[in-house]
Amino acid sequence: MSSSLILGMVMAVSAALLSAPLTDGQEIATAPVVKDYPYLVPGDDSLLASNEFSSKRSVVVPVTGYSSEECQTDDTPFITASGNTVRSGIVAANWLPLGTKVRIPELFGNRVFVVDDRMHPKNDGKLDIWFQTREEALKFGVTKARVEVL
Repeated sequence: MSSSLILGMVMAVSAALLSAPLTDGQEIATAPVVKDYPYLVPGDDSLLASNEFSSKRSVVVPVTGYSSEECQTDDTPFITASGNTVRSGIVAANWLPLGTKVRIPELFGNRVFVVDDRMHPKNDGKLDIWFQTREEALKFGVTKARVEVL
């Protein structure tokens, strides 16, 4: 699959995810999505999902792990793209706004993560979980999982 095709699909999903402005207490409107996009959750023809976690939107993406090493980051490995110091519970994702809260119930149950970092553009469409050590990140490996956007 070409990188431009992947980028186009990621942009389409990002636009669908971000099209509904949110205010405190406001429900997210159901928006139709492209049916052929491979990461969309099948079901009601939208990114909205009603499940035991009461998530508003969910999408299946590749999930990886990273740690604070210059070979995996930039020349400031302990500072996230938003300017914060790395900590447990942060994730990197280019397809969601910084500060977005997500859950990965298949892997971490009800634990909430915050998008606080970015990835190299070649990794658009993925979610990268920060781990304290390289060994933990390698042990986690790579998997596809449902990410719930809160």
